[in-house]
Amino acid sequence: MSYVSKEQIERAKQLDLLTYLQCFEPYELVRCSRNAYSTRTHDSLKISNGKWFWWSRGIGGHSALDYLIKVRGLSFPDAVLHIDGNSPIPISSAATTAQQDSSRAGLVLPEPYETSNRVIAYLCKRGISRDIIDFCLNSGRLYESRMYHNAVFVGFDLSGAPRYAAIRGTTKTRYMCEAPGSDKRYSFAIPADDNGSELHLFESGVDLLSYCTLASISGKDWRQAHQLSLAGIYSPKEKKDEGIAPAALTNYLQSYPEVKRLVLHLDNDVAGRSAAAMIQQLLSHTYEISDEPPIRKDVNDDLMIYRKQREEPTR
Repeated sequence: MSYVSKEQIERAKQLDLLTYLQCFEPYELVRCSRNAYSTRTHDSLKISNGKWFWWSRGIGGHSALDYLIKVRGLSFPDAVLHIDGNSPIPISSAATTAQQDSSRAGLVLPEPYETSNRVIAYLCKRGISRDIIDFCLNSGRLYESRMYHNAVFVGFDLSGAPRYAAIRGTTKTRYMCEAPGSDKRYSFAIPADDNGSELHLFESGVDLLSYCTLASISGKDWRQAHQLSLAGIYSPKEKKDEGIAPAALTNYLQSYPEVKRLVLHLDNDVAGRSAAAMIQQLLSHTYEISDEPPIRKDVNDDLMIYRKQREEPTR
């Protein structure tokens, strides 16, 4: 466990959330009124009069320390060290940066860290092949953020411009979100190496990389087919959502008209099975579709069990 001194704790407790965001994460601030703000990541989290409250979760606090622990999921020592160890952006330039980001209304990628060692270690622990991790790092699809050392899964448009980023924690805390300005139509994907006609669908980037690893272990060339994360799915219960294909899938099929066959690897739970059934209902007249759900909850669970049963090291 990290050690923090009483002095560090006192300094951390004195920092309110608005000042913290202005100094460290200006791109997160969205002005709601003259004296109130929300955050880009959580629009129901409101900040005013020196306090903050996350209405959708029913939790709140006063300080940035409360926010990092309750919202970001950091441990108390890590939150203290995070506040005490960062060099703030001057508030004047922070306001300018936030204004510029707001006017562009585009993707705001987390600042990269100098290495991706924590992301590599995290994904290796999830059983994913180092060769596949290196491919994603080298192609810019994956990197480690400077703040929090999260894994950032980047999606691109056909011109090669980043348009989407899924952020996933690399610690035991289950932290997942999307970068501000993310466009789900351009979710994390690995196109086929040579105009492949088959597209494999997953709920997350980790599941996608897990499937690629399993394919590699079995001797298959995982670059011969397209791989796409849908950036999560919804269970089509509400009438307004009925008959709507995931935006990432629709856009990908338009971008790669050579795709003729879809292979579904959505989670083996109620939401995943409902989404798979909906996709088949909507697209089976146009595409050949094969529903191949994981044996366990998701593809990464299958990979982890496979590794454990065979005591396969990540390589």
